[in-house]
Amino acid sequence: MNTELFIAKRITFDKETKQSISRPIIKICIFGISLGLAVMIISVAIVVGFKHEIRKKIIGFGSHIQIVNYDLNTSFETSPISRNQHFYPSLDTIKGIKHIQVFATKPGIIKTRADIQGAIVKGVGSDFDWSFFNENLVEGKSFTVVDSARTNEVLISKYLSLLLKLKVGDKFIMYFIDNRPRPRSFTVSGIYETSLEEFDRQFILADIGHIKKLNNWEDDEISGFEVLIDNYNDIDYMTYVVRSIAGSTFDDEGQKLQVINIKEKYPQIFDWLNLIDKNVWIILGLMLTVAAFNMISGLLILILDRTNMIGILKAIGTGNRSIKNIFLYQSAFLMVKALFWGNIIGLGICWIQDYFKLLKLDQTSYFIDYAPIDFNLFHIIILNIGTLVITMIILLLPSIIISNINPVKTIRFN
Repeated sequence: MNTELFIAKRITFDKETKQSISRPIIKICIFGISLGLAVMIISVAIVVGFKHEIRKKIIGFGSHIQIVNYDLNTSFETSPISRNQHFYPSLDTIKGIKHIQVFATKPGIIKTRADIQGAIVKGVGSDFDWSFFNENLVEGKSFTVVDSARTNEVLISKYLSLLLKLKVGDKFIMYFIDNRPRPRSFTVSGIYETSLEEFDRQFILADIGHIKKLNNWEDDEISGFEVLIDNYNDIDYMTYVVRSIAGSTFDDEGQKLQVINIKEKYPQIFDWLNLIDKNVWIILGLMLTVAAFNMISGLLILILDRTNMIGILKAIGTGNRSIKNIFLYQSAFLMVKALFWGNIIGLGICWIQDYFKLLKLDQTSYFIDYAPIDFNLFHIIILNIGTLVITMIILLLPSIIISNINPVKTIRFN
């Protein structure tokens, strides 16, 4: 029988112990630890959810990896490459790669009766994955692309539809400037909204055939390929894999292909997302510090409240180590209780936010109009284990006080 564990249970759960003067102070310590864990759970869930949503939206516009012409042109007026590559369309048979699709881009100017607005037409083919835009459709539907004939239907953003007063079914003229203005008539098939204003105000989705015709390209010429992968966390490795297959390829004209991932294409956005991680680490550090000091205060109060019991145990021959273990067991019981309520509070608030979206964000600054939540069981387990382990290690310091307690003085004082 573990005598130390038995005594710790008795002084923790005994009814007479619950009437002790120290109980209200211990409850305050437990509440502080619970609140700290809840804040850590909420912070991690919001930050991870926020990063996931932003990444998902950016990847929806530009895919994980792009294969384009290797030149210094960074504009949307691109140099063509041949669609007939040895890796297309078989690249998606490689483990970790979900899909490969063709695309082309061209800037132009939309003109309505009252307004004009610059925009980028992204041409898509029959192999385009519509899942992202279908999830973000607010009105209408996506259009169908077939290789045999061009469609004049396009997908525009809610931002552009409100700015230009366009609705589903409306027609508009878009001018493309080469040596002379070249107008094209389009019909709004659907309206999407991603809340990424920087992208929503730019991109229109159309049949890739229009861009080929405007640029006088051959039927097999495109701006490049977009590659979607299964797991974003593998993006660096999968970029290496794609680069080893396509990055060393030369087309018929001797031009080399370039492989670039979404982090390299939009470094400013991903650097900003990585900067948010530092804020989370600061919050976690502060909350762990508060939890540790709360528990240290609680343990000191428990020791002072049980000074007479410590003296008696020492008088009958109990060693300092055993007495320390008694109070560490008791602290562990209190920590488990604090962690239980911390999880209830933290996960409860996360569920409320995930369901009702009460916490709103400035869409122009954060690219999303609410604080998203990501429920990750691994993160929750790590936070609980980390809080428990770190706090229990720190509790070894105040338990040293037990060694300095004189049994004769404590019993006489009583």
